[in-house]
Amino acid sequence: MKTISVSEAKAFDLYTMREVGIPSLVLMERAALKSVDNLVRLNWNLSRVLVVAGSGNNGGDGLAISRLLQVRGAQVDVLLVGDPNHATIERTQQLEFAKHYGVNIIQGGISDWDSYTVIIDAIFGIGLSRFVTGNYQQIIKSINGSNAKILSIDVPSGLNAESGTEMGIAVHANATATFAYAKIGMSSTTGQAFCGQLFIDDIGVYDPKAIKN
Repeated sequence: MKTISVSEAKAFDLYTMREVGIPSLVLMERAALKSVDNLVRLNWNLSRVLVVAGSGNNGGDGLAISRLLQVRGAQVDVLLVGDPNHATIERTQQLEFAKHYGVNIIQGGISDWDSYTVIIDAIFGIGLSRFVTGNYQQIIKSINGSNAKILSIDVPSGLNAESGTEMGIAVHANATATFAYAKIGMSSTTGQAFCGQLFIDDIGVYDPKAIKN
């Protein structure tokens, strides 16, 4: 399994968007489509799905997934976490798309986590470098304590994608969908334990080393 560093992953993404010209929303849509394909492959019960979406682009991925699952007939709720004033442009756009498709958006809290059959963890992406505290910590505890199957997007929230260490607390995923390449931390013993079954999905990110002249 080829692994890359967090800095390499970010550099590949930026080059793809700025130099190649593939918009971030296109990559986000591809990531969401691949993630839904993975859910179908896993054959999990998708009758009631909760997407926990942060304010960054990882949350945007989650919102795109919520919309695609809604179209497939799943009952989908989205729990928004984080400061909406710090939301990325893409995450804000994906929220509007999801609303147009009738996805139920929750901005308060969840009273019955066990009512969900699947939880999509889209809180933090690979750039997390601080310890998880406060409301984020409580939400991850609730995710881990639920009876739902858990799919993490890109990396389990709270796992350092570079070192494979837990940043205070991390989501214990049944499966993780990561994009382009696995990140170094996912190959560690701890990283593997938190990621569960790992899907490595090609979404068209440009890797100059992989391009053959």
